Amino acid sequence: MNLSTPLDRVAGWSALDAIARPIRKAIQSVLPTGLADVLHGRPLGHALHPTLVELPVGAWTSAALLDLVPGQRRAADLLIAVGCAGALPAVVTGWADWSALRPEQQRVGLIHAAGNVTAVGLYAASLVARLRGNRRRGKLLAAVAYGAAGTAAFVGGHLAYRQAAGVNHAAAVDALAPSEWTSVALLTDLPEGRPVAAQAGQLAVVLYRDGSQVHALADRCAHLAGPLHEGTVSDGAVTCPWHGSRFDLATGALRQGPATAAQPALDARVRDGRVEVRRG
Repeated sequence: MNLSTPLDRVAGWSALDAIARPIRKAIQSVLPTGLADVLHGRPLGHALHPTLVELPVGAWTSAALLDLVPGQRRAADLLIAVGCAGALPAVVTGWADWSALRPEQQRVGLIHAAGNVTAVGLYAASLVARLRGNRRRGKLLAAVAYGAAGTAAFVGGHLAYRQAAGVNHAAAVDALAPSEWTSVALLTDLPEGRPVAAQAGQLAVVLYRDGSQVHALADRCAHLAGPLHEGTVSDGAVTCPWHGSRFDLATGALRQGPATAAQPALDARVRDGRVEVRRG
């Protein structure tokens, strides 16, 4: 047993879905696709949320240190205010990412969010106490808030490193894809206009036939490893059935999030009636 064990148990608490479900629907109903892609970090190529978290965490850490230094009252107060202001965009991007996670990740994400909300509330109360001249109370509230923020950060780390939320689930494709041409299917076995699952050595791939031409992508979506062969195809792109990420069938280029990375495309050819693929 380690510190992550209780969070592993939280991931199995389906009762939390009653809380998560309406929040997820509300978030998705107010976020247009273009704005959602920006909040997810598509222009950066990876999640935006961890970058924005640096401001409030840095400000609050500096304030905690300055609270121990005589004559730094104003600087500490300013940093707490900056941290509270900087928490807003971090919260917005965090909720956007959370709304596109799997249920077990969302359950742990609720704990992460609760810790951060508690921290921001305590820091706001600390700032009010400081402005009213009650510095002892202000420092005490800030200390408790810093503990809450640290706990929330630990839970966030669990989400990223234990539950693989926000990471590129297609990162291992280069290591798994065959470097030599590998037969994966008969052309006659591939229906036109419908994605089909196949296996290229150790790598699951999705094939799409368009006449005599065949496109091949890694099958597991870069966002959360959704099965692309179960998705729909339109306008030359395949849509992941789990969270709606869209990838160009020919190049794997990302057309729509919540994924932030492109989907690895494989070279494909037809030889003697057989479809062959290799690492692109």
